[in-house]
Amino acid sequence: MIKVVVDSDIPYIKGVLEPFASVEYKKGKDISRSDAMNSDAFIIRTRTKCNEQMLNGGRVRFIASATIGRDHVDEEFCERAGIRFTNAAGCNAWGVVQYVYTAIFHIASGRCATLPANQIIPRWLGRSGDLKGVTIGIIGAGNVGERLASVAENFGLRVLRCDPPLKAHLKKNHNLFNSDPLRSGISESDYYTLDEVLTRSDIVTLHVPLNGETFGMADTSFFASMKDGALFINSSRGEVVDEDALIKAIITGKVDNAVIDVWRGEPDINRNLLEISTIATPHIAGYSLEGKINATTMSVRSFADYFGIEGLKNFSIGTESLSSSFVDGFRSITDSCRSVENDSCINNIARALESLFPIGEENLMLRRDPSKFEELRSEYNYRREIPSEVFHFIANLL
Repeated sequence: MIKVVVDSDIPYIKGVLEPFASVEYKKGKDISRSDAMNSDAFIIRTRTKCNEQMLNGGRVRFIASATIGRDHVDEEFCERAGIRFTNAAGCNAWGVVQYVYTAIFHIASGRCATLPANQIIPRWLGRSGDLKGVTIGIIGAGNVGERLASVAENFGLRVLRCDPPLKAHLKKNHNLFNSDPLRSGISESDYYTLDEVLTRSDIVTLHVPLNGETFGMADTSFFASMKDGALFINSSRGEVVDEDALIKAIITGKVDNAVIDVWRGEPDINRNLLEISTIATPHIAGYSLEGKINATTMSVRSFADYFGIEGLKNFSIGTESLSSSFVDGFRSITDSCRSVENDSCINNIARALESLFPIGEENLMLRRDPSKFEELRSEYNYRREIPSEVFHFIANLL
């Protein structure tokens, strides 16, 4: 019988594989070389580092990561060793989009508990304290970044994309996006250099994978190139940022606000950066119910496909649709704000977004006890993703 070790914090998976395999559940950090020696498959998250030292000489021939991440698995070794690796690319993209915009509106509303008392309107906002004329630089225009860009354009923001690998692929194949509805109409001219994005953007948000090219990319030079008073957001990987350089940029006023969801050395995070960040959360940007369902579904189906388990190839997880009352609430806000100043609309939008995702509370919870970083993640109450029609309501309101 197939033996599989599963990260016990992956939701909705307990009991699913048991009719077809021998299953052991363990905390991700506790999955070890011993397990690799005695198992045929792993279904993991980012807390399990699968490298040559762990896998070499073992039985494992299939690894599924129920995350969008890839950097915790040595793919080169897996290829040499004949180990199949899959991840859940794009599973939580809309959840991260929700996180970014909830953070932006929360800060823009002026209600953020960690904003300086004298910072009523951050410099990255428009002159009237709204989003008119604001430029957002999206570094990494993949599954998350492109969805973020599409929403930003609907909101009336100027979007600058930076994704050199994607631009290079498009240059070689001008028909690359012909069958991609998310990127229809996008050409090479829609991608900018990193320097252009940094010098022109009021908001800079990172959505890059962690690899040799991106490790430590947000360094002293990176922040020096940014527009004065910009908002910086990182919800990709902690290791892409030189945290000391970011701290200096915040202290000197180069960066007005920093939103940090991912950290170097998790769960032992940089307390100095935590203290001066505007919003700090425990790596939960993509922790939506829908994102977790997608990740588990994709992992189980990949497992079934590899091992030829017909009974799991169409595995799915049912969930009730989000109550229409939330959408109705946004309609009400839209109607009540049409005749008032945009700053009032910003406040109402922020409150409505936070009714699904209380980012201010998440921010304060981590600050109260940073040692509970891992606990806050593992016991997180997965939020619901915003229905796409709500983004249209916000766009009409703005």
